[in-house]
Amino acid sequence: MTCRRLGIRLAAALGGVAAMLFAAIPGAVAQEKVAVFAAASLKNALDAVNKACEADVGEAATISYAASPALAKQIEAGAPADVFISADLDWMKYLSDKKLTKPDTEVKLLGNEIVLVAPKDSKAETKIEKGFDLAKLLGDGQLAMADVKAVPAGKYGKAALESLGVWPSVEGKVAQAENVRAALKLVSTGEAALGIVYATDAHAEPGVKVVGTFPEDSHPPIIYPVAQTADSKDKDTPAFLKCLQSAKAGELFNAEGFTVLAPTN
Repeated sequence: MTCRRLGIRLAAALGGVAAMLFAAIPGAVAQEKVAVFAAASLKNALDAVNKACEADVGEAATISYAASPALAKQIEAGAPADVFISADLDWMKYLSDKKLTKPDTEVKLLGNEIVLVAPKDSKAETKIEKGFDLAKLLGDGQLAMADVKAVPAGKYGKAALESLGVWPSVEGKVAQAENVRAALKLVSTGEAALGIVYATDAHAEPGVKVVGTFPEDSHPPIIYPVAQTADSKDKDTPAFLKCLQSAKAGELFNAEGFTVLAPTN
């Protein structure tokens, strides 16, 4: 084989290997879709909004759902996200303090409530008020909650129980989950007798019933902020953020039980 032919074949082979390696490296090819990291409790509503916004943005966004702290830590570690939607202000501040968001894009998007839920066939009934007997209502069962130290839904729930003077009586009965949807599943499958979740989660899960709603003054305001990440370079991100605050998005969020806080455009 001549040197020239060998050179051509070697170049072609190396080109093929390079192409495979290039394709295998995340972010090696220009990102074509807006990448959104969103709190797990947003799934039903945000999936609907994403579909409705597709025409305005040009393409549906890619959305990753998980607990807000897990998503914030992933962004901190360099995960390629264009938009972060947290279930509380604390985790947005965590990223903004590290200059990992674009402050001028941050908006308080949505509000929510926390409720006490039981499996749909449960006979549990109560009035949520100061000193209500949650321990008696639980009996030998467990109380499903998202991680009370880090996950917003868990933190809100613990704050409410402490405010109402109930936390010490049920602390030993709490089954903590990695996010609010996992806590909801424990209740819907009957593995937990009761659970504290967002009202929107209860709305989305036919396997549970709402036993009561926690008073607004028993916990910090439940606010979902949204912001573009500092490293976002996708040209369609501003269009996605604008559509999140549109009237049609607001209607879809309202339909799932959220309160729209941001002015619609």
